[in-house]
Amino acid sequence: MDALVLARIQFAANISFHILFPTLSIALGWLLLFFKLRLRATGDQSWMALYRFWVKVFALCFALGVVSGITMSFQFGTNWPGFMLKVGNIAGPLLAYEVLTAFFMEATFLAIMLFGMNRVSERVHTLATALVCIGTTLSAFWILALNSWMHTPAGFELRDGVAFATDWWAIVFNPSLPYRLSHMLLACGLTAAFLLAGVSAYRWLRGDQAPEVLKGLKVGVWLAAILIPLQIVAGDLHGLNTLEHQPAKVAAMEGIWETQARAPAVLFAIPDEATRSNRYEIAIPGLASIYLTHHADGVVQGLNDFPDLHPKVLPVFWAFRIMVGMGLLMLALSWTCALMLWRRGGLPPTLLRGLVLMSFSGWVAVIAGWYVTEIGRQPWLVYGVLKTVDAASTVPATMIAASLAMYLTLYATLIVAFIAVVFYLARKGTPPPPSPHEPQMSGALP
Repeated sequence: MDALVLARIQFAANISFHILFPTLSIALGWLLLFFKLRLRATGDQSWMALYRFWVKVFALCFALGVVSGITMSFQFGTNWPGFMLKVGNIAGPLLAYEVLTAFFMEATFLAIMLFGMNRVSERVHTLATALVCIGTTLSAFWILALNSWMHTPAGFELRDGVAFATDWWAIVFNPSLPYRLSHMLLACGLTAAFLLAGVSAYRWLRGDQAPEVLKGLKVGVWLAAILIPLQIVAGDLHGLNTLEHQPAKVAAMEGIWETQARAPAVLFAIPDEATRSNRYEIAIPGLASIYLTHHADGVVQGLNDFPDLHPKVLPVFWAFRIMVGMGLLMLALSWTCALMLWRRGGLPPTLLRGLVLMSFSGWVAVIAGWYVTEIGRQPWLVYGVLKTVDAASTVPATMIAASLAMYLTLYATLIVAFIAVVFYLARKGTPPPPSPHEPQMSGALP
């Protein structure tokens, strides 16, 4: 593989690892705040026990997210110098806004959140938790503002081939930001909800049936059951926006080669770019036009309208189906569990095991969706403005391959270690509350 392909794989590996942890920390922060507010409202100490258990997972996610994010930022200079040369006047300030308005606030109040219990008042500790939540969400806002601008660039002009801002409001609130932001935040909520429900189910199956375990199980299941229909609606709106601004991506997602009305929904196929057709296709006639355009006779552009400017079809096509398939599994399991909890107040072992198996299903859906988004943008790095090949560096392929091997080894180890630690903590259960005379990190690892 040449240097360009290796550089793309390296960045994909880095961002795939990085995105796993913000998706959890963003939503886990709000869950921790919910636990604290329930404690203040009811005085029930089982909510505090939930907080003390899950703040450990939050701390791990935050640390791994920060480290992998720093590593990823270096690649802009080493592997993709053309990106900053072309659009650095826009990307640089947006990244700086994220640091100044979000990351500093997260990092500052995280110290109080983790180390401040028994050192500050309960009200101040709850406020610190709330500010960390706001910081993580603000961070997501600025990063997604930049990413959305790369998909639907607006509010700029090119001078001698370099992008200069003309309207920062249009840059930040570009046409795809509302849909991309809502879709991603809901994905964060679902990822955390299934992890909360899955780990709680694991603890219950192992005989740990403390009140906080049942509370965690119920919160996770009900949150997932509420969010998944909202995610379906947000995904539909996001799809309409993508069809308007990136029709080649939608054509690749659907495996549609020829522009047509009453486009079929391809359930299964192996797209073949050599013959410009689908092999072994199983499709439902007319359905794609209905859900893509909301009209039975809606016209959907095909890939042949973009002969040199569409992404690789096979990975986009199947990543989309993995994302949708995982979403349907989430819908079925969360609604079934919610119904059982409502009617019986508990879950049978079969459903508990299902929740354990789906503990990290949110990660699978997020990575698949991210691949649809990012591979689907190709060959553009900034849509219609900068091609990926024009932003790549001249770093030798051997150097990129060596660092890629190192990254992959490290990331695989860290992911396995993270999952192992989460289930290790689940086996240990909730630690006893710290003594008022022993100031310590409220989420300290054992």
